[in-house]
Amino acid sequence: MRRLYLAAGLLFVGMGAIGAFLPIMPTVPFLLVAVFCFARSNPEWEQRILDHPVWGPQVRDWQERRAISRRAKVLAIGAMTTGAAVTWYTLGEPWVWISVAILIIAGTWIATRAE
Repeated sequence: MRRLYLAAGLLFVGMGAIGAFLPIMPTVPFLLVAVFCFARSNPEWEQRILDHPVWGPQVRDWQERRAISRRAKVLAIGAMTTGAAVTWYTLGEPWVWISVAILIIAGTWIATRAE
């Protein structure tokens, strides 16, 4: 079971790394799952994520207080808005409505979290 958690943790770190560069894909939620997996397989790697200068504070804020900083909220909603705009320009209707629905649902959820 430990190897399965380790493999999943690595997969989610990889997805988080991709999300750091793509506006439509999140980073911190993937790192939260990776931390969960590493806590059960490799506590040293869990600590490395928690100690990371950029992502660590966001992960700890969520773990400790279920909070998202205002800056992270603005960046997340801005990235989703950018993704919806890119979808509109590249794919048009009806595909843009999927992006808009994600923006409304996820953006509202993000905006209503504690800071």
